[in-house]
Amino acid sequence: MIIDDFELIRDAWTLILQTDGRFEVIDKIGNSAKVEAHIKKKHPDLVLLDINMAPLDGFEVLAIIRKEAPSTKVIAVSLHRQTVYVKKMMKEGANGYVTKNSSAQELIHAIDVVMKGDRYICKEIKNSMAEQALNIETPGVRKLTTRELEVIRFLKQGLSSKQMAEKLGVTVKTIEVHRHNILKKLNVSNSIAAVEVAKAQGLRTYAQLKSETSIEANCL
Repeated sequence: MIIDDFELIRDAWTLILQTDGRFEVIDKIGNSAKVEAHIKKKHPDLVLLDINMAPLDGFEVLAIIRKEAPSTKVIAVSLHRQTVYVKKMMKEGANGYVTKNSSAQELIHAIDVVMKGDRYICKEIKNSMAEQALNIETPGVRKLTTRELEVIRFLKQGLSSKQMAEKLGVTVKTIEVHRHNILKKLNVSNSIAAVEVAKAQGLRTYAQLKSETSIEANCL
């Protein structure tokens, strides 16, 4: 089963698998809200799963798969190379992780490894983990200020910069500066990716945010 919200990606993966000849694609799902019904009905041997989807993201879909079809193997295939995504997906029950920069040959190899009962992480992610061990990657969420964490929470709720500014009593320009700093600190290119990285690393609760030094909040 292939779960990705882009039709071109679903078709490309299908072609790759059909060309190999050993695999049968029994379902292609673009709307993640429909996953539960399809999983209950078909119980696939393997799922290729994207992460950035709506209304349910890949982590939420993985939870459904693990509940409804615990024996199904899952390989996350994502644009994200941040190790926080990999660690969270593997911790929550994925059997493999391959980036969309990986070759078709590596995807097939990942499937072979996973179907034999082992776990697989692609070469690009292994390189990222090596970089992280050498402190080349940024610490991520831990570098964010209290106000930046609040902005991320508002982003998750779908608020605009104007709405955030009204809630926080600051200017729209100030919010835009916070958003720019968030992207830079998390090393991502857009707000959606920032929210996903923050979710994967684990955001603190609002009560914890309020308990932090008021000096930092007031300065912002």
